[in-house]
Amino acid sequence: MTLQLGILLALLCAIVTNLGFFLKHKGACKACPVDVRHPLRSGKSLFAQKWFAIGMAVAATAFAFHVAALALAPMSTVQVVLAGGVVLIAVMADRVFGIAVGRRQWLGLVLTATGLMLLVMTLPQASGAHSSFSLSAMIAFEAGLFGLGGLLILGPRAGIGGHQHHGVMLGAASGVLFGVSDVAIKALTGLIGQSGWLGLVSPWLVVCVAASVVAFYASAKGLQDGQAVPVIAITGTAANMSGIAGGIIVFGDPVAGDALGIAVQALAFLMVIVASALIPAPLASVRGARKSEPAPAAA
Repeated sequence: MTLQLGILLALLCAIVTNLGFFLKHKGACKACPVDVRHPLRSGKSLFAQKWFAIGMAVAATAFAFHVAALALAPMSTVQVVLAGGVVLIAVMADRVFGIAVGRRQWLGLVLTATGLMLLVMTLPQASGAHSSFSLSAMIAFEAGLFGLGGLLILGPRAGIGGHQHHGVMLGAASGVLFGVSDVAIKALTGLIGQSGWLGLVSPWLVVCVAASVVAFYASAKGLQDGQAVPVIAITGTAANMSGIAGGIIVFGDPVAGDALGIAVQALAFLMVIVASALIPAPLASVRGARKSEPAPAAA
């Protein structure tokens, strides 16, 4: 019963998370451009936009669902449910927010969801919440993801990837950093289970907060610089991949041991890689969309 409740909460998290992202995109596009040199001014401008503030409130609800799901179910199980939520991005964009979704983006989103679900479904079932972790693996994994997120954030500033891919790279960076936060949260749920609320007196709480803050600004800037569907999809995919890897490397979630399972997982990874190339809109579409978007408010 506990596992089923965790799955239900993860499903609610997937739905509410995507809704929050679209609302934040609507508000972020009307705010002043995010400037890392002026984080307080950038944050004030973002929250001054009604839709961004509502989106953050919705995202906070999704966060509560996510924490509860992680406390009740193995991390890999939660990730497979969140992975299925990727397809909801296209449905919400088209049906709720009136954003056109191209055929290749539909294909990319379906491939992403299918690949992620295949990846997790081929992992042997873990029993219990599976919150115990290796300290050395935790340190190495979190440090590695922080470094990767930093490289993705610096990429656009260094001219890597071209201007049309700024939003997607920042979306990937925020997804990786959200993954850092998720892994830290999973560790904290285990510590709280062992020591009560004293478990929060942990360096992993600092890691969680730091990763969340950096991810917040990277995500907001990505939503300003890129189109909604590609940025939201890449953010979710990067967070999912980070969570799946964290479940295996840090928390010891079991992995496939037979040839068929390994082959299916290799196919799943290939599907996600191909999907990542399909989801961003072609350059001509990006330029056309930018001409029709309202200019951000002046600083």
